[in-house]
Amino acid sequence: MQRSRTLHSVKNMTSGSPLRILIAFALPLMVGNVFQQLYTLVDSMVVGRVLGLNALAAIGNGEWLNWLVLSMVQGFAQGFSIRLAQEFGANDLKRLKKTYVTSMALSAMCAAAVLCFAFAALRPILRLLHTPEEIFPITVTYLSVIFAGIPIVMAYNFGASVLRALGDSRTPLVAMIIASLCNIVLDLLFVIVFRWGVAGAAAATLIGQALSAFICYLSLRRIEAVRIQGSGCRFEKGIAADLLKLAMPFAFQNLIISVGGLVVQFVINGYGVLYIAGFTATNKLYGILEIAAISYGFALTTYVGQNYGAAQIGRIHKGVHTGAAMGIVTAALISAAMFLFGRQIVGAFISGDPRDAATTVEIAYHYLCVMAAFLPVLYLLHIYRSSLQGLGDTVMPMVSGGAEFVMRILTILLLPGLIGSEGLFWAEVLAWAGADVVLLTSYYVRMAGIRRRFASL
Repeated sequence: MQRSRTLHSVKNMTSGSPLRILIAFALPLMVGNVFQQLYTLVDSMVVGRVLGLNALAAIGNGEWLNWLVLSMVQGFAQGFSIRLAQEFGANDLKRLKKTYVTSMALSAMCAAAVLCFAFAALRPILRLLHTPEEIFPITVTYLSVIFAGIPIVMAYNFGASVLRALGDSRTPLVAMIIASLCNIVLDLLFVIVFRWGVAGAAAATLIGQALSAFICYLSLRRIEAVRIQGSGCRFEKGIAADLLKLAMPFAFQNLIISVGGLVVQFVINGYGVLYIAGFTATNKLYGILEIAAISYGFALTTYVGQNYGAAQIGRIHKGVHTGAAMGIVTAALISAAMFLFGRQIVGAFISGDPRDAATTVEIAYHYLCVMAAFLPVLYLLHIYRSSLQGLGDTVMPMVSGGAEFVMRILTILLLPGLIGSEGLFWAEVLAWAGADVVLLTSYYVRMAGIRRRFASL
């Protein structure tokens, strides 16, 4: 049976124009991410406008802790998918199915472990962050509901990662659009009509995620090469060890980045609720700033993984350079839009006392302008980190996460003491720059080694 009939709606990236392939693969991801960010923005707008600045600050206060927990889930799911992309590129469909079954079992185990950690760490970490008492119970309520849905989040991230590894970016798009629309409707219903507060916003998010996970699952069932059937579909310890070797650095990379973010949140909490709310408003736009970067990154992980599995080394380098150029141009366009319209956008999240609201908008817009000015740095980070991961290297991306951690911590602890609150706005930008130094150097050194190895064969 030909591959086109064996695998439903998947794409082989080992031939054809890298530019066309990357754009065709990334565009559906971008649209999906737009809808994902749309419901994130609606969450924040509904909370900020209906429930007030304290509720908005509470969600923002828990943002990095939320990311710490959920990024570990994403790290495992994406790490497992790297091997699937390589095996698909090598046309090793027998091994592909075994890897899929084993990675599915590992995903369930990881979700259970992360769930236990999340609830054990919730209150102690919020106390360590010196969370203001007026928003502490609101933050606990919001995160408790979100963390209860960790298995749902893992199910979606695993399903979407597998589909992307096989070249299918359309199904995750459809899943995200449907889930986003569902989330928006439920947000309005739960918060405004039922008056469930931040718990309603969190519940709406989880129901949307569950729907998207179900759609991905239905699509995976139609792909014969990853369909579970017969006695050959067993958990294999050897494959599990290989998958964990790939995924653990991925998850640890996200973990150390998140810990750096928690330190940033600790410092910001010392500046009061208005600063927390202002940073929250801009951080909700962070997702919009990096929508294309994440999409290009997913596209390059799959593209590089498949071409590496097929030993198409020249195509890898060409594709990465194409992706970098796409990223820089896209970042410049988004930056211009943020400078022009950013103040109005962040203002949509904020309500309350006019003087407090005006101060919060100024804080948010200032932070947004600093990030927008250096957005190409963030895009190169995603391009080169994802390319290394596609090569099967999850160690140097983890090291780059360490560089982010160091730069973020040094900036947030030292700069405010030297230049006042202005120093708070530079932690993210300098963290991106530190990671870029590690990633670009690592990529070109690794590619030189791969070329020498293949030339000697």
